[in-house]
Amino acid sequence: MDRPPTAEAEVAAELSALRPDLVPRYAAALPGARAAVLTRLWRALAHEPLPWITGREFGRDALVLRLADGRRLHGPRADPYATDGYVTRVRLDSAAYDDPARLMTALAVPHGGGFAAELGHSAASLALSRAGQEPVAPKEPVHDWEWEQRVVDGHPYHPNCRSRPGFSVAEQLAYGPEHRPVVRLALVPVPAAECVVSGEWPDDLRDGERLLIPVHPWQAAHVLKRSGGQEVPAHPLMSLRTLALPGGPHVKTSLSARLTSSVRDISVGSVAASAALSAFAETLAARTDGLLHVTRTLGAATPDSPELAAVLRESPAVYAGPGERVVPVAALAGTGLPASPAWTARFARLALTVGLRLLELGVALEAHGQNLLLVLSASGAPLRLVYRDLADIRVGPARLARHGVALPEGLPARILTDEEWALRRKLFGSLVAGSLAATAGSGTALGAALGTAVRDLPRTPDLVALCERPLPAKALTLMRLTSGTAGDQWAELPNPLAEHGN
Repeated sequence: MDRPPTAEAEVAAELSALRPDLVPRYAAALPGARAAVLTRLWRALAHEPLPWITGREFGRDALVLRLADGRRLHGPRADPYATDGYVTRVRLDSAAYDDPARLMTALAVPHGGGFAAELGHSAASLALSRAGQEPVAPKEPVHDWEWEQRVVDGHPYHPNCRSRPGFSVAEQLAYGPEHRPVVRLALVPVPAAECVVSGEWPDDLRDGERLLIPVHPWQAAHVLKRSGGQEVPAHPLMSLRTLALPGGPHVKTSLSARLTSSVRDISVGSVAASAALSAFAETLAARTDGLLHVTRTLGAATPDSPELAAVLRESPAVYAGPGERVVPVAALAGTGLPASPAWTARFARLALTVGLRLLELGVALEAHGQNLLLVLSASGAPLRLVYRDLADIRVGPARLARHGVALPEGLPARILTDEEWALRRKLFGSLVAGSLAATAGSGTALGAALGTAVRDLPRTPDLVALCERPLPAKALTLMRLTSGTAGDQWAELPNPLAEHGN
């Protein structure tokens, strides 16, 4: 029986018909893309609590994993904070693998077949993303969305960093931010009386008694089965489903496709709560002595359907002063920063000052490199932070009460928790094991930056937990290999501060 074509072959065939000029560049990018995905997978195998890995033998330069069936997996020492594709090959007993999809297939673990297919698509799509980049260095961005479109490789630690199941090559080229397209959003008219609306829905997205809800063209074609009608041009940001509209506002659209781990619909509850949550975040940002801005939610609307909803937010660029730039943390590499260990330490101190202050008050930000932005001076010095997208923060009512902060009515129940570990892992997992780790690029660099940053911070119980306990991180691969378990699952990573004696 003939084997079905691999994801890499499928992409190559589609690309030959659409963009034959990119085929040689795509082929040249494949080995590096496989290594990037394999590195992310190896990180997970080394550090996540996968039930079919029964032992780990950490050597100076190598790692051996003992599997439940008696086989052994051999590879390099796994730095959980490294971001380059340093894992080019691993051995399962005597067989060598440089392809993450084939390795996962050979492991033959529960739910591994579907995950192997996702890994194949991730590597192929990543090679496509890299092939689409111009060979010359891009100019300094003029618009906020240009910074976003410099993020080519996606999530720095997720093996599905570029997995876009359900997207053809044509659709990736047409909608992927790293390909720098202009996307025409459909404007779907819905009677205002039938909609849940939060905040102020703008006049230019109204048609008499109807609201015009922006819809991603992929969603319109594949989910809503609509075509034609009014459209508005927009520039996709790094999340793909969020786009910059003419004049500056950003719109988050529903997108019923699985990107990395999640289907990106917008719940009716999050639409209803968006205005209250935005106002609440503004009051908390005011307690950071000007170190944090939170982008305001301008309006949100849905006809009571997560498949047709939109949220309008301010552009983070409105918080830049004269000569300043606002750059997503995930895009810092495109600025030539971090330029030195001292710069990384200064950024870490700023981020921890803000994050720990809000955590003490009772709010844990989901401060990964997509949600967190950095205001830079003309010389590139870190000045302030901007945060966007409040949908996945955690709020501790008991902590708020201790500080005399009123809990707003109408917040979604799923974001409320008084569990100390839940609040801490939300912040530490996204900010420290995410934004700061990816910016530093290695455990050694991260430990040095954190060691400098925490010296003069208030020694709160949260800071003690950060310094003395393993560092939490989402177990991204475990989540993809687990069926029937809702919500996040977690791994504990070696604390990079340990070697610095903090």
